[in-house]
Amino acid sequence: MANLYEDRWITCGDDEIRARWYYLWGTKRIPYRSVRGIRRVQLTAIRGKPRIWGTANPRYWASLDPRRATKQTALILDLGRFVRPFLTPDDPDTFERVVRERAHLGDSAGQTTLGPIV
Repeated sequence: MANLYEDRWITCGDDEIRARWYYLWGTKRIPYRSVRGIRRVQLTAIRGKPRIWGTANPRYWASLDPRRATKQTALILDLGRFVRPFLTPDDPDTFERVVRERAHLGDSAGQTTLGPIV
């Protein structure tokens, strides 16, 4: 099957999201059925923009993205666990739409909030 969304670091397939280099040892696979929510956040100088990989906040984990400093938007996935994936797709609108459809989350309110310190 064709991928529903794909960029250098993130792929949305039919059943799961794959974030390459989420872990030091490789890819994180996130089944859509595990996604409880998605939140769109604005990146700023202290809220994730300079963070290439990892975190300074134990509640979030930023997958590898060397171009994060050039982006304006991140998406945080709520998986019902303590640590939440902090992802910066190249096309956040398409990524969010695919995840919302596949995880049955409904439409977004279109709001972008300030992100956490990551």
